[in-house]
Amino acid sequence: MFRLMLAGVLLAVSPSVLAQDGGTAGASTPAAKPIEPLPTATFARLPFIENAELSPDGRHLAGLFAIKGEQRIGIIPIGGDASQSIFVGVPDLTEVDWLQWVGDDNIIVGLRALLPVETDNWYISRLISINRTTGKPTRLLWDLKGQDASSVVWVPTDGSTEILVAGQNSIYEGEDFWPAVYRVDVATGRKRTEVNARGSVLDWGADHLGRVRYGIGYRDNTTKSTLIYRGDGKSVFRSIDSASLRDEERLSIPFVFVPGTDNGLVYADAPDGRTVIAENDLSTGKQLRIAHEVPAADIEGAIRSPDGSRLIGFYTSDNAKPIQWIDPAMAAHQKELDAASPQSKVRIESYSRDLSKLLVRISTPDNPGLFYYYDATTNNLSKLASVNEAIGGKRLSRSRLVQYKARDGLEIEGVLTMPRGRAKENLPLIVMPHGGPWGHDTLSYDYWAQFLAERGYAVLQPNFRGSTGYGEKFLKAGQGQLGFAMQDDVTDGVRWAVAEKIADPKRVCIVGASYGGYAAMWGIAKDPDQYRCAVSINGVSNLRREVNDFGGKVHSRLYRDQWQKMTPDFAAVSPINAIDRIRTPLLLIHGKKDVTVDHVQSAKMYSAMTKAGKSVEFVSIPLADHYFTREADRTTLLTAIEAFLAKHNPAD
Repeated sequence: MFRLMLAGVLLAVSPSVLAQDGGTAGASTPAAKPIEPLPTATFARLPFIENAELSPDGRHLAGLFAIKGEQRIGIIPIGGDASQSIFVGVPDLTEVDWLQWVGDDNIIVGLRALLPVETDNWYISRLISINRTTGKPTRLLWDLKGQDASSVVWVPTDGSTEILVAGQNSIYEGEDFWPAVYRVDVATGRKRTEVNARGSVLDWGADHLGRVRYGIGYRDNTTKSTLIYRGDGKSVFRSIDSASLRDEERLSIPFVFVPGTDNGLVYADAPDGRTVIAENDLSTGKQLRIAHEVPAADIEGAIRSPDGSRLIGFYTSDNAKPIQWIDPAMAAHQKELDAASPQSKVRIESYSRDLSKLLVRISTPDNPGLFYYYDATTNNLSKLASVNEAIGGKRLSRSRLVQYKARDGLEIEGVLTMPRGRAKENLPLIVMPHGGPWGHDTLSYDYWAQFLAERGYAVLQPNFRGSTGYGEKFLKAGQGQLGFAMQDDVTDGVRWAVAEKIADPKRVCIVGASYGGYAAMWGIAKDPDQYRCAVSINGVSNLRREVNDFGGKVHSRLYRDQWQKMTPDFAAVSPINAIDRIRTPLLLIHGKKDVTVDHVQSAKMYSAMTKAGKSVEFVSIPLADHYFTREADRTTLLTAIEAFLAKHNPAD
């Protein structure tokens, strides 16, 4: 049993740290008086923190904090003087891709922007560092003239401030186009070249000692990638592996070097298509053994020790056990935390260098969760904050995984959220396909789904064919089927919900964002009698435009090939070319500062719909980005959706 410190009071952790306002998991809600729905502002509230990272000594927390309705890059002390917190605004027209500690006093932040370069818009990446004492941001490698200068190759763990970063110095093909590796001091911004640029080598990698050991070559005209390697940080590189990325071959790139050997851990394909972790002899490229695998599931990512010298766990596609720890201490921490809150999802988000201090998020599909700080040396579990203070520990609408058969017999899984305090049958339904399309929805808290359920709608989030998380065969089942069977899987989910008497067939709307926005628009064109209305958020209306827009990336031909495998004819499945088939009202919502899907995608769809005399509304949000990282923009988004649904598909 943990000791839980809240406001200085010593308590014991109950079987579930989340309040049971809505009843225990699996229990039915009594048909009593209707529940007063939570206000829109509650769901529009930004999370307390995103991209959370503990400092190596476990004494500070960095991340994207919600400050006065906007996200700020911040560093706060844990259990110390709050006045020592520092916050820095996210640069305008950029998105934060990631952040990472360098020692205990500095963080580095990866930024991405879509900027005009010559006659096109290109994705540009850059780095800044922020000192936790001064709060001063320092630009790193911003003097380079290339497209990408934010690929961190290595970060020291001995307290020093010099990192290794790969960056391009030109946008024109030539020696400076290919990235060199620079040793950069995050405290001063000073740099010197560590490894010179090498023709066709686009990425570099180092071992945990900071020795650059490999490079990844790529030529877009052939879509062939090569791996060059050396056994130390000084000898000559030589080619040890190659792969045709167009043919979906996998390059064996080491992410952990096995100490005392010339071996490395790599991702590999099992005979049945599952992704496993193998140990390879890097001098020959030969696979020595399967080091780690999960029955009937993919390994989706490695978790390395803070110094990068060993594997301590990995992420999996197994819903029952999404993280598996190899390190005994971390496995023990997870077991104890799970036991403290058996009805919740307990996730270790970050940890100190000695693995004794943990940032823990405890949540359920019907609650955004609470952040805790666990000190294994004292066995204390201290609450830091609610993810959403307006919800706190309240339990909202219950979600569960469901399975149904597509029309060709393929089994599809989805997440079904049933509105609390409502009837269990004949409900208005919102089907909400995910973005990507290479992604998937999980049984976890989703503020859009919960908002819609709070308004009285059942919400189905189908993981259609082509989604990740279900193995290579299911992923490839989407090839050639974008706009066809992928869309049918969404429609078949609606039909399943109707057959199960969950949904009223006359009260169904489709809502989605990004690729999901495309699916919403295409859904009312392909199956115009299925839906009463549709909402597209930052959606793609013209696939040909999207497929040819890769922001100047070197992999543009490869990306184009990957998209071309998804459908035989872009124009034939683009909503903007099928407006004559649309008979249901459409709401378009798009942020003008979206750097992922161009705002023009919705603007042109609105213009074409209006010209054709179709029922359409357009909410253009001037300061919104792709992820609605401002509270005001989330309020505008949710308010617009609520009003539109109330008009065209009112709930009970």
